[in-house]
Amino acid sequence: MSSYYSGIYLFVLLPLIALIYNLIPKKRQWFLLLANGFVYYLLGKLGIIYLIISILSVYFCALFIKKIDDKKELTLKNKDVDKKLIKKKSKTKKKLILTLCILLNLAFLIAFKYLGFFTTNINALLGLFNVDYQFEFVKLLAPIGISFYTLSALSYIIDVYNGKIEAEKSFVKVALFLSFFPQIMEGPITRFSDTAKELYAGAKICYHNLAFGYQRILYGYFKKKMIVDRLNPMVTTVFNDYSNLNGFTIFLGAVFYTFMLYMDFSGTMDIVVGTGQIFGINVPENFRQPFFSKNVSEFWTRWHITLGTWFKDYIYYPVSLSKPLKKLTKSLRKVLGNHYGPLVTGSVALMAVWFLNGLWHGAGYTFLLFGLFHFIMIVGGNFLEPLIIFICKKLHINRQNIVYRILQSVKMSLFVFYGEMIFRANSVTDLVGMTKGIFTRFTFNGTELLNLGIDIYDYIIIFIVFIFIFIMSLLKEKNIDVREKLANMKTWQRWLILYIFILIILIFGAYGPGYEPLDPIYADF
Repeated sequence: MSSYYSGIYLFVLLPLIALIYNLIPKKRQWFLLLANGFVYYLLGKLGIIYLIISILSVYFCALFIKKIDDKKELTLKNKDVDKKLIKKKSKTKKKLILTLCILLNLAFLIAFKYLGFFTTNINALLGLFNVDYQFEFVKLLAPIGISFYTLSALSYIIDVYNGKIEAEKSFVKVALFLSFFPQIMEGPITRFSDTAKELYAGAKICYHNLAFGYQRILYGYFKKKMIVDRLNPMVTTVFNDYSNLNGFTIFLGAVFYTFMLYMDFSGTMDIVVGTGQIFGINVPENFRQPFFSKNVSEFWTRWHITLGTWFKDYIYYPVSLSKPLKKLTKSLRKVLGNHYGPLVTGSVALMAVWFLNGLWHGAGYTFLLFGLFHFIMIVGGNFLEPLIIFICKKLHINRQNIVYRILQSVKMSLFVFYGEMIFRANSVTDLVGMTKGIFTRFTFNGTELLNLGIDIYDYIIIFIVFIFIFIMSLLKEKNIDVREKLANMKTWQRWLILYIFILIILIFGAYGPGYEPLDPIYADF
């Protein structure tokens, strides 16, 4: 599949699609978007069959649920019926259809992504009990971005079940919603109410959308070529050869991987959102300056926003509002008070969220530890909050003070860096070794840093680009729209800045010998 960062996509495919889109009648524009989604999927990992089955399953199951609801409403108009019984039977049927649809889609996800992991662990468990039998499995080539559109598909059928949206009669609209081509590789995880109407409605491409869309795409390309591909050799060396490196280098590798992951994923989202904007489609934002967060909990409301809100809406709330937990919360309030009572039961739901969050990212113990680590950090912060408030009050510390807020951000960043080191570590053994190395061999070796695949000039460029992106993020955090200000400049000034920006990428981007272009990291999830 052609990467969104390739010249073919940026300068050939996308302009060609946009041109054709603008030439064909408005009523037929949806067909081009749908065809492109299926073609891109065919060029990926040949999972087109799964995509079609997934679309068919949520489409027809949603219609069945609507049919049951319509029949229920019609029956309830009859005064002689047992209304409670009718509602109960209707809910049971709907729940059965919902469950079957969810299980079908999850079965594909498990088969493609988790079967090997589960089979290996079951075989290891059987070995512990001296059972002379081993399960065999065939490793399947997972469709590109399967975890992303599986969650989008599930959100559609669950929202229909909960009555948040009405089941869509048009198969095309459902298919278009799940296969919009810019979102195939790395999301974001959209809801039907986010994009479906705009995708199907069609619109002529205007200059404003074209200019703003390509500016956003160019910014994503800037992040990729200036940071991601430049850091890749260094980060790969650190995580593969940590035992021969000092602690500072290991720590710096974890820091650089965190920023590399952020630049890669947010850069791809820039391209996805920018592509959507060209066609007049508002794709949901997936990042909101996460490194300006005060704590780990806030960080995860700003990073991969659509995944976080998905888990909140479809896992956290249903679990925390379930009858057993609501009953337990009521009892614990009496014993532990209004803060710790709900916090204990809320932690149960949060644990489910972070277990699934870790598993969603990958089939491995490091991913599960990644989820567990963040669960502990968030719950620990929530439990300590009253104590911190008490201490600050006693010591007359203003928590809005700039120094205090900077210290909060530093603490948050350290936790995030370590969390991403867990995420990237090749194994749990490597994670333990890297952690030990940081705390037992923490010395600075400048020569060592220059033997990791990048040189002093790379470090200088990385530093300058970090400063630039920090300034851009700070302006956005303060609601200053740089692109709007650019649009209000004189034409020659605007084009001069854009040309300089392009030249910087061409001259200082990570190209040539020593740099290996990295495939989008989240495309494997």
